[in-house]
Amino acid sequence: MTDNKTINYNSFWYADWAFPFFTALLAAGTFTACHMYVVHGVGAFNDIAVIALLKAGLDGGGYGAAAAFGASFLFARVLEGPLVGILDIGGALNTGVGVGIPAILLAAGITAPVYNFPLAIATGLLIGLAIGYIIVGIRKISIKSASSTFGADVMMGAGNMAGRYFGPLIIISACQASLPVGLGSIIGALLFYIWNKPIAGGAILGAMLFGGFFPLPLE
Repeated sequence: MTDNKTINYNSFWYADWAFPFFTALLAAGTFTACHMYVVHGVGAFNDIAVIALLKAGLDGGGYGAAAAFGASFLFARVLEGPLVGILDIGGALNTGVGVGIPAILLAAGITAPVYNFPLAIATGLLIGLAIGYIIVGIRKISIKSASSTFGADVMMGAGNMAGRYFGPLIIISACQASLPVGLGSIIGALLFYIWNKPIAGGAILGAMLFGGFFPLPLE
């Protein structure tokens, strides 16, 4: 039999207010896993190559590479998340929160959140809440859809491999939002294609730029 029940998008699992709750828990676990690695040498949720960047800093080689790599991944995934409705755990949380932010803190001489277990949990919770609210906020003022979960979908482990295919999805989503936003997304993707860069980045930046000049009307 076909279930004809309509989905209740105000329920906990679909509501936009619930999304920061999940990102807070995920970020708390990821940041605390970094604490476990720094203090005990085990427990980090990352690829060996990414952890090697952090270990180089712990061994005295400087945290610049880990901070730049992790923070750039986090920034890109936070911009990507609202537009495609998906948050990549690997890029945004494991790499960004688990390596990038700790590396930035250690480079700045702020060691307590990384070396103290309860403080690591609290720091991760706050970071996750911020990420969740930023994604939901961008989603609400940019791409709005009646059947959207406002970014409350989570994808695990496919960001690096499947991210290249998000370009067309971003363009379609932008076109559904409004004509100017869709046009900006297409122009951005085209420019990035000409420059031999991933078109997803161009589509995101183009949609955000045109969305700033041509905001969507409130529903």
